[in-house]
Amino acid sequence: MVLWASCYPLITIGLDSAPHLTFAAMRAAIAGSLLLGVALVLRRSFPTDRQVWGWIILAGFGMTGLGYYGMFHAAEFVSPGLATVIANSQPLIAAMLAFLLLGERLSKWGWFGLLLGFLGILVIAAPQILEGPISITTGLFYVMLAASGVAVGNIAIKKLAGRVDAAMAMGLQLLIGALPLGLIAGLTEIPSDIEWSPKFILSLLGLSIPGTAIAFWLWQVTLSKLELSKANVFSFLVPVFGLTIGSVFFGERLTLLIAGGTVIATAGVLITTARFSTDARGNEPSGAGTDLSERA
Repeated sequence: MVLWASCYPLITIGLDSAPHLTFAAMRAAIAGSLLLGVALVLRRSFPTDRQVWGWIILAGFGMTGLGYYGMFHAAEFVSPGLATVIANSQPLIAAMLAFLLLGERLSKWGWFGLLLGFLGILVIAAPQILEGPISITTGLFYVMLAASGVAVGNIAIKKLAGRVDAAMAMGLQLLIGALPLGLIAGLTEIPSDIEWSPKFILSLLGLSIPGTAIAFWLWQVTLSKLELSKANVFSFLVPVFGLTIGSVFFGERLTLLIAGGTVIATAGVLITTARFSTDARGNEPSGAGTDLSERA
């Protein structure tokens, strides 16, 4: 989560030296090539199952394609700390997708937690939304697009857990996601307009290796050991780290409203996933303190 929290500040630094989608496509291609290279060196099995390939493609287009498209455009319009907070509403989106597409039901407390989480996100974003500049509205749209893509991608990545090597799966999905990003970049940008300064190279390598390759590999390994809902709730540590990074390196103010909204959003997700949510059959946990591992 610390690695992912560093992504928005690094994107902001690098965008001064490269077109948006060219930068995004390079990040995904470098990280994907690195992971795939490691998998091949370690002689990991190449996937042959069609269903596995379907989940890899969905993860690539959702997590990497839509996720990076929205993330890199959002960095032009909203501050790194704010973007990090809003983008990590994706556990809420993922929970709603699970309800709509997989038939997973939540108790009344679970739905209350979802609403509370969205309320927290709105509290955090309210000051800039109410100011009215169109750039803020546009930025929030791109951030939510990224969050939606990540939520869909997380479902696909969970489906891949235990079925294919983590480095292989994440390397392939990153390369697949880089394809549409590179295509759109070639049609709408001038990819050669890159200023290869030391600052840009460091931001690109920081995004590609620790912020993407290592982070995705760790996430895939994590999802092979934990339920998605239990692991995904830790995404709400990202806003805490992101706001801290924004404050230290970008001079962003950590207002009481932002702090309160973060607490509300985190509380909402904890209520939804840790105490009052139902399992896939709609059964209520037998006690307020029931652990997720006891009701898998």
